[in-house]
Amino acid sequence: MKDKKRIVIALGGNALGNTLPEQMAAVKTTAKAIVDLIEEGCEVVVVHGNGPQVGMINNAMAALSRENPEQPNTPLSVCVAMSQAYIGYDLQNALREELYNRNIKNMPVSTMITQVRVDKDDSAFSNPSKPIGHFMTKEEADHAEKNYDYVMKEDSGRGYRRVVASPKPAEIIEIDAIRSLMESGQLVIACGGGGIPVTREGNHLRGASAVIDKDFASELLAEQLDADFLIILTAVEKVAINFGKPEEKWLDDLDCGTAKNYIDQGQFAPGSMLPKVQAAVTFAESKPGRTALITLLEKAKKGILGETGTRIHQ
Repeated sequence: MKDKKRIVIALGGNALGNTLPEQMAAVKTTAKAIVDLIEEGCEVVVVHGNGPQVGMINNAMAALSRENPEQPNTPLSVCVAMSQAYIGYDLQNALREELYNRNIKNMPVSTMITQVRVDKDDSAFSNPSKPIGHFMTKEEADHAEKNYDYVMKEDSGRGYRRVVASPKPAEIIEIDAIRSLMESGQLVIACGGGGIPVTREGNHLRGASAVIDKDFASELLAEQLDADFLIILTAVEKVAINFGKPEEKWLDDLDCGTAKNYIDQGQFAPGSMLPKVQAAVTFAESKPGRTALITLLEKAKKGILGETGTRIHQ
């Protein structure tokens, strides 16, 4: 690659595993794919999901409050902050080790605990829909609603789960710090789990009971860092239409107009491929020359070189 490209990478859940031991193993593979891009001359900022991790933390904190009535329940925003720190700890160490393995010793790696402002009037708050945490019985769900102000919904006959709002990101609070670290040559991990959701009350930032989609947060971050590429890494090599059907078709190249038509047709599953394609289109439309790429983690380098993945552009 001749020209140095600035890239924001959004890591899917397959990059981190579902348990602490799985995560410690998964980040080693993830680090290799990211350092491949650095060796190609790219400036990289990393965003990761936190779906399983924030659920585990939320469950653990809820169990603590049940065991000790004097221990208040931990706000979801604090659980997101905890997930950012412990995922960042494993990920930055794996990245540093991989950099050293390739004799790249002049690139510090840092995790930025990142707050992301959401609009307190976002319609998502009136319709919580994102399930987190473990399944509960009806009795446990009633207790959670009464004592913790949780919103509980029955989930396909499997029990009850807490559902929370998933508002759109409006502002990355630490954007100037992230930009300064990146421009000083650091490999930065930021906006983990979509960011810690906060609302603004004057000069005060108040944690919100919500989770932010990491693909939308990654898109906003990529815009504000003036990135050339937004790479959304997921569990498939390319985007497909008619997925899982006999007429399934994998896509190499997708302009924004065509992508929007496919969105309107309901081609992409909500909570899965849909937010990825939506974020990709938003980024590609934000400035001429910007491109989004959706592909597998291990195919990231080939995707940047134009050899695989689905490219979304104007």
